Amino acid sequence: MHAVRSALRSRTRSAAVLIAAVTALGLAASACATSERDDDSADDGEAFVFAAAGDPASLDPALASDGETFRITRQVLETLIDHESGGTEMVGGLAETWESNPEGTEWTFHLREGVTFHDGEALTGEVVCQNFDRWFNFTGTYQATALTYYWQAEFGGFAENQNEEAPEPNYAGCEAPDDLTAVIKVARPSAVYPGAFSLAAFAIHSPKSLDAYAEDEASGEGENINYPAYSQGEGHDGEIVIAGTGPFRYESWDKSNGEVTISRFDDYWGEPAGFDEIVFRTISDEGARRQALEAGEIHGYDLVAPGDVDALTEAGFQVPTRGVFNLFYLGITQESDPALEDLRVRRAIAHALDRQTLVDTQLPEGGVVATQFIPDTVDGYAEDVTTYEYDTAKAQDLLAEAGAGDLSLEFCYPTEVTRPYMPAPADMYELLKADLEAAGITVSPKPMKWSPDYLDTTRAGGCNLYLLGWTGDFNDAYNFLGTWFDGYSKEWGFENQELFDAMAAAAVEPDVATRVEMYRELNRMIMDFLPGVPISSSPPSIAFSPDVNPPTVSPLTQEKFAEGSFA
Repeated sequence: MHAVRSALRSRTRSAAVLIAAVTALGLAASACATSERDDDSADDGEAFVFAAAGDPASLDPALASDGETFRITRQVLETLIDHESGGTEMVGGLAETWESNPEGTEWTFHLREGVTFHDGEALTGEVVCQNFDRWFNFTGTYQATALTYYWQAEFGGFAENQNEEAPEPNYAGCEAPDDLTAVIKVARPSAVYPGAFSLAAFAIHSPKSLDAYAEDEASGEGENINYPAYSQGEGHDGEIVIAGTGPFRYESWDKSNGEVTISRFDDYWGEPAGFDEIVFRTISDEGARRQALEAGEIHGYDLVAPGDVDALTEAGFQVPTRGVFNLFYLGITQESDPALEDLRVRRAIAHALDRQTLVDTQLPEGGVVATQFIPDTVDGYAEDVTTYEYDTAKAQDLLAEAGAGDLSLEFCYPTEVTRPYMPAPADMYELLKADLEAAGITVSPKPMKWSPDYLDTTRAGGCNLYLLGWTGDFNDAYNFLGTWFDGYSKEWGFENQELFDAMAAAAVEPDVATRVEMYRELNRMIMDFLPGVPISSSPPSIAFSPDVNPPTVSPLTQEKFAEGSFA
């Protein structure tokens, strides 16, 4: 996430299967909570102001794939399954419990009783089905991956695929046997379930909202997609029509000032929010975010520069650090240059990179050099993968052996962005560029604005080398490895059927211990094949002013701001 999730990917998930025994029964979350806050702990009407690094793409999370959007929408719209506060374990969300059939093709959700939407409508099984059926029946521009990346990644294509790149649909329908039950069916069990039901993109909307959405349409294609008006805060009669069940409700989106305002929903089914109002304000420059915090103009911001953590802490600010749950990597598009299809060249690139220096100079304390494409906090991490130590001479020898001593590569990197795994893209690029040039590789820089230019170009395989990463959505190795390597994609530009088949086989395995060992073997296979170079994993920091009781920080970057309050 969050992705965030992160870069849009034009790859199709395989039909890998995960038998439902993995997490056959969801743990019950606590029943409707009674507020334990004292009346004195509520704020006095002052808005909590949080600085975001970028604007949200949409107020409807179904049409988004980026963390800045999901940070906001998670406070307003809720999912069937949630994650424990500050952790990665799945717990009850709008569904108190859940289970699947032995084949993993039917997921039954037992909903909380007495949950109401912000517009007064009741949460029922039928409403859950209306939401999933809406996504399945998207047509036209809605089928563009830029709008429905997560639906296509987790549930496949649509009732009628109009986009030739849309995958085969996997959603097979939804039934509501009673008011508090929803049964969601899929054609083929998959490793993405049940984690997919916790993704912000699949938060449940009010039936009145769904009716209002039908009056708007997305339009355009490619880089000229126009989001539907409702998702941009342009509701009917001047009011935002998006209604969820969360502890906050939408108030406004002032695009001229880059501010989204949400307010406390007093009829929330759980513990009421500690803030009356939250303003998410876009401040794209990290230095400007820090200055705004120091000046008292905001109460918090995310992705604190590693060099600012000690200074802010010494000045009395709160700077908690999240757990490590991300992966930063150097991508290699093999089809973009014949030399990159040679394993010796890819190994040379890996040996050329001084990743420890990058970790020491660019990441916060707790950052580590990555040895594989998952962090060591995820089950399936292998201790015995092939590693590529920093060795410029070895890199030069491998290039010479491959006949690529005069190799020239275009290196893409993003601008106007800060990511949890990539706090300073330009600086990180410069370090890696210098390493490659020291090994004799001529590097041509290609900086691009993060969205849509950089994401579209890397997705289309338009770079020899590029920088990207991933923050896990839920704790399963497939959420990382399957994102990249479950089939052919233009951004990696390689065919390796043995690897693709191994990914599918791992997802089929019902025994947890056996499946985890299969993930370990996949990590060994991937690092021998070396499609790219994993660089690092890092614990991103978030800052708050002294007068705030901050929410518990999340390794998934899924903070619940309702937990916060003014001190």
